[in-house]
This record gives sequence, structure tokens and C-alpha cells, in this order.
Amino acid sequence: MTTPTTSADDLAFVVRTIARTAVDNEKAFGDLDAVAGDGDFGFSLARGFEIVLADWDTLGPESPPEFLKKVAMVISKRVGGTSGPLWGTAFLRAAMTVKDRDELDAADAVAMLRAAAEGIKARGRSDLGDKTLLDALIPMTDALERRTAGGEPPASAAELAALAATTARTAADATTPMRARRGRQSYTGERSIGSPDPGAVAVAVMAERVAAEWEARD
Repeated sequence: MTTPTTSADDLAFVVRTIARTAVDNEKAFGDLDAVAGDGDFGFSLARGFEIVLADWDTLGPESPPEFLKKVAMVISKRVGGTSGPLWGTAFLRAAMTVKDRDELDAADAVAMLRAAAEGIKARGRSDLGDKTLLDALIPMTDALERRTAGGEPPASAAELAALAATTARTAADATTPMRARRGRQSYTGERSIGSPDPGAVAVAVMAERVAAEWEARD
């Protein structure tokens, strides 16, 4: 007989999947960044999330906010370039949103994603349409919020994961014709047009892996 997973288990699965995806896609993300950036996005992200995986046993078991705070600290300290502050802020803002919570639901997941996006906006002085990871994160969050707002039969966690993945991929692809307005890619002007934003693609790939592996999670 298997033991049912808790919402804290689900959160840990999502974070660990994000970390594994960052490490496994180091070259792919780096190559994409090299088209119009400095090419270090994949390397920086992978180095930070390698530490998350290496220190995994020290990150829990904890309450969801404490767990996310610890992940935020690792990312902030170990991810180089602009990615460290941005991704660290995202995890920290998510933690602050669910402080004092031991159990999470779909509304909490949406709130954490929204807080993460707002934190990235503030830290990176960026917004939707600037050709950053926000161009995948915000549409994904909006889609989840609409689906969980009521008025429809409740969606299962697997269905929400699939919705997040498809929305993030469509949104990431839609950054291809955009001109970058923030980050190193913005320095290249017109050369930033014609390839998708690496951060947005990373969000999509991470969401796709979460969806693909959801039913088989430990």
C-alpha cells in the first residue's frame, strides 16, 4: 500500500524537477542564450540548482515556506549573473506568500507563482512584453488562475500541470518575434528578434517536465 502524497511532497517534487531540468538542459539553455546574449544562462542556472540537489537532504523536511526560503538562499548565493537575484527573489516571494502554511492547495500554487512573478518584475525592472521569463511565467499563472477561480468542476493536479505546460510553451514560442527590452539581450537590439527568450523557454521546459512526470512522482 502506498502512502498518499501531501501538498508539501508535491511542492518538493516540483522544485526538485525544476532543479533537475536546469541541470539537464545546461547546454541547450546556454546555446539559446548565446544567440543574442552572453551564453552563460544555462551554466549559471545549472550551477545553482546543482547545489540545491546536492544539499537536498538539508532542505527538509520543513514547512513549505521554510523549504522555499532555503532554496531561495542557495539560488541567490550560487547562481551567477542576473539569474541568481531573479530566481532567488522568485522563491523567496513564493515563500512569503504561504508563510505559516503547512498544507497548500491550488489557490496557494497560483498565489506563489503570482508572487514570484511580481518579485521578478520588481527586481529586474521588467514586465510582460519585455522578452524575459515573465512572458511565459505570467501567462501560465493567468491560465491557472482562471482555471481554479471557480465556475468549473475542480481540476486535478495533473490537469493543472498539463495546462501550465501547454500555456508556458505557447507563450515562450511567442517571444520569438519580440525585441528584448531587458537583460543582456536588449543590448543587441534587432539581433534579439528571431529566437525565443531563454528564460521563457526554461520556464516552459520545466513546466513540461513537471507535467510529464507528475503521475510517476515518488
